[in-house]
Amino acid sequence: MSGSIPNESADFVSQMTSEVVSPITNSSETRAATNPSDLPPEVEVVNLTKRFGNFTAVEQVSLKLRPGTFHALLGENGAGKSTLVKCIMGYHPATLGEILIDKQSREIHSPRDACKYSLGMVYQHFTVVPAMTVAENLLLVRPDTPMVINWATEFAKLEEFMATSPFQIDLNMPISQLAAGQKQKLEILKQLYLKNRVLILDEPTSVLTPQEADEVLGLLREEVTAGRLSVLMISHKFREIMAFVDEVTVLRKGKFAGHGYVKDLTVADMAAMMLGEQREPKKVAKTETNPETPTLEVKGLCANKDNGFPALEGLDLTIRGGEIIGIAGVSGNGQRELVEVLSGQRPPTGGQILVNGEVYGATRAEMQKHHVYALPEEPLRNACVPHMSVAENLALRTFDRPPQAKGILLIFKAIRDMAKNLIGVFSIKTPSPDTPIGNLSGGNVQRAVLARELSANKINLLIVANPVFGLDFNAVEYIHGQLVEARNRGVAVLLVSEDLDEVLALSDRFMVISDGKFTYESTPAEADFATIGQKMAGH
Repeated sequence: MSGSIPNESADFVSQMTSEVVSPITNSSETRAATNPSDLPPEVEVVNLTKRFGNFTAVEQVSLKLRPGTFHALLGENGAGKSTLVKCIMGYHPATLGEILIDKQSREIHSPRDACKYSLGMVYQHFTVVPAMTVAENLLLVRPDTPMVINWATEFAKLEEFMATSPFQIDLNMPISQLAAGQKQKLEILKQLYLKNRVLILDEPTSVLTPQEADEVLGLLREEVTAGRLSVLMISHKFREIMAFVDEVTVLRKGKFAGHGYVKDLTVADMAAMMLGEQREPKKVAKTETNPETPTLEVKGLCANKDNGFPALEGLDLTIRGGEIIGIAGVSGNGQRELVEVLSGQRPPTGGQILVNGEVYGATRAEMQKHHVYALPEEPLRNACVPHMSVAENLALRTFDRPPQAKGILLIFKAIRDMAKNLIGVFSIKTPSPDTPIGNLSGGNVQRAVLARELSANKINLLIVANPVFGLDFNAVEYIHGQLVEARNRGVAVLLVSEDLDEVLALSDRFMVISDGKFTYESTPAEADFATIGQKMAGH
């Protein structure tokens, strides 16, 4: 690769690749020894563009998955990776461009069409049915499963299939008794059972331990090396890429950002393609207000994921009034759990939270007392009641206090008058205050929640998570402006975002979170982008 991208040391790459259980053999030699007619089909994407209304998710992207190779698709969250593979699989029709299978242009309108060309996809989250057995889940994916199943015949066929598969799982085992690694193996087996020989994997190791990840990817690598499979994998984990992958294609902001062979690249090379080599963070004027007592102190905070495994492991964080602290990281590294703990939606398992120097338990009463407000991720699901009106949702913070309530009675005129005022001030586009908020566009839902949270007379702490994800340019500029204005009024702002550019543009300081720990801290002006990329990927 050309350019002045700094190289990682050979010792570093050697150390990473030596951790893997199965070394990569020369796949080109293996392919040369394989009958070409036995190889998986070649898949090529040519100048693909996908627009959703005015938003362009993928623009003029090309990619080639050669038969019998392991290819990784890299990029920050929101770079367009998932949209691209969903276009390949037929979930989304491409706006422009072609998909070629063995150099022939193909129309793929659904995953069933994709299966006709031997394309299968394994998703980031499990799609197995917990109440069924392994055998039943395998039969469930077949489009020709008979209404009446001859179990003796079908079970014999499944045993024959399992005997030749790269993964071995007891066919009689209930899904509820499988470990995460076994479930992921079953997801892959479902595609192999359909005779798909091109596998698209969306973050396949996100729920696996490093040992489980190495086992799954190592066995897939053997199938690729033998020429029986081709793999296109979305991943952020450079250690796995360096160990198992032949080629990488990198997207940035929906556009092609680079391609290369892993043997010719370093981690720094790939991080530079992902993040961009030259970025000048936006300078935002701020008012200096930095009181002695921090607005928010987090000391040794721990919390679990929904499955009971650790999500946060001993986080320490301090935010003072008049500053925006950003948290950057790849999705699934503890950001959601941190926001939920601070917003009272998830109990911590350890550590302490102080707001204005007092112990804080994130109850509704404590949030009101300490003037803590939040704009959570996916507000329509986490901060609104979709079937309730815009006015009712705008009143969720204040409906039980005067002038909107008198004792236990709600004053609906006051609620509606307040809503009309906020709709005007925050330019919320809605047919009327009585419209269900679920009928509004994403940007207007964000505006409504932000109006509710920022309209308080006093705000000490504002917690926001991915505040502009999927919004148009005007909505992004508006919401960013509101966050900066709040900061300049002396509000302490915690900005959690998977968009690194957003974090760099708005934050006074920022941290990278990986595997539930803070792994890097800097000001935007002093940030080292190669290091950020490595820390986001778990190094």
